Amino acid sequence: MEPTSWVVSRNLALELIDVTGEASRLDGELEYNAADPFAVTAVFRAGETPIRWVFARDLLAEGIFSPVGEGDVHVWPCLDIRGNAVVILELTSPYGEALLQASSSDVNDFLQHTFDMVPRGTEDGQLDIDDTVRQLLAQSAWGVEGQHRRDTAG
Repeated sequence: MEPTSWVVSRNLALELIDVTGEASRLDGELEYNAADPFAVTAVFRAGETPIRWVFARDLLAEGIFSPVGEGDVHVWPCLDIRGNAVVILELTSPYGEALLQASSSDVNDFLQHTFDMVPRGTEDGQLDIDDTVRQLLAQSAWGVEGQHRRDTAG
């Protein structure tokens, strides 16, 4: 199947939860590109430069209903202080941690659009393996060449 460049995006009103449990508003967006069918991108606008996190679409989908995640992304369902269903995203990096919450219905609506575009189990059909291999080989060749230049420059 020929890969597509269909994109779904959804603006989100997020809340950033601090260590005291206080929430502050944070603008964000979820993005899905059928050309990278296993992933979603979360974009957070906390300053001049947006922060981007890429993680598995299935992780987000499963996290609406039960706690999931290993490593630097964890997702789980919860209720906010008003009793509304929310999804919690816990993101960890060498630079710090963030605990964010988003409306479960907003996240579910976004995911439903992605599954309408690329149903679960059909992601492999969206991948252009030849192009991926070309990109990997190009990166590998550049890395080897770059390494050679560093070794011979001194």
